[in-house]
Amino acid sequence: MTIVALVAEAQVPRNALTQRHPDLKNGFYDQVRARGQMPDCERRLRRQVRRLKELRAADAQEIARLRADVEALVGALHQSTAENSQLHQRLAQGTGVVRALPQPRTVDATPPIPPGLV
Repeated sequence: MTIVALVAEAQVPRNALTQRHPDLKNGFYDQVRARGQMPDCERRLRRQVRRLKELRAADAQEIARLRADVEALVGALHQSTAENSQLHQRLAQGTGVVRALPQPRTVDATPPIPPGLV
């Protein structure tokens, strides 16, 4: 039985056969060359491998970006924690004046509709 027939019937995975029996692998590719085109299953697998490699590269970029974001956030957290503890010390000692910063006012983006227009 040829490798194409074994793979087509899904009796044995092709990679298991080609690793153990290079003669079957060579025979398979000889048959592919004789047909003049790649089998559909091979095309599908190559397309899927390409898509998965692209997804993996995109995921690696996103992971790198997220790691950088985490480092920046951890730095900001440490800085605000240190500033907070300094302010608490000043307040407890009574040596300094601690002022609360004014909170930003939120502006409603849509003005209210006058009652006569409703």
